[in-house]
Amino acid sequence: MSFKKIIEPLKDNLANKGIETPLPLQKEILSKIKGGSSMFIIAPKDAGKTTSIIISVIQKLKSSFEDAPRALIYVKDKQTALDLELEFNSFKRGTDLRVYCAYDEKNIDDQRDEIYYGTDIIIATPKRLNKLFYLNAVNLNRLQMCIVEDAEFLFRNNNFAEVTRTPESIGKCQYLVFAEKFDARFERWQDTFMYNSQIVKMK
Repeated sequence: MSFKKIIEPLKDNLANKGIETPLPLQKEILSKIKGGSSMFIIAPKDAGKTTSIIISVIQKLKSSFEDAPRALIYVKDKQTALDLELEFNSFKRGTDLRVYCAYDEKNIDDQRDEIYYGTDIIIATPKRLNKLFYLNAVNLNRLQMCIVEDAEFLFRNNNFAEVTRTPESIGKCQYLVFAEKFDARFERWQDTFMYNSQIVKMK
């Protein structure tokens, strides 16, 4: 997918950042993501994985709709969540999309109240997202995209099990896992909720 085929606010924001043409990884995956494919995207650092997430989510959601989130992005920790939120905010200018960070260090009652007022995109650490979900503080019934950024962190502190719980609680959804290498433990997901997924590898 070329940048000519994306919504105007996003196209303008890319141009303002001096981003005129897709990187090789983006040429390979953006149209597939737009088409709804679930994928493991395996690529080295600085290949454009995070920007691909942001472009794909904004392009798919386009504008604010209802109160329940339609995109969930798992990250390893608070700082990663806040950094990704800043990136989203710079790319989504001109849209009314709402981004919210849910991480362990913040008071969970405050987070529950803030999520109640509505969000389109949740960036979350796995443990905090599950706590919020089981407190009925976040509604995943409208979820369209479930994404893991830099998935290597999943294999520490029981994060893999925490993320695996999410598909058990939601309906049909697009799953995207971004990592620097394919871990054999991902085969469990290929046998269940990602059984029809593609694997895209870039060197």
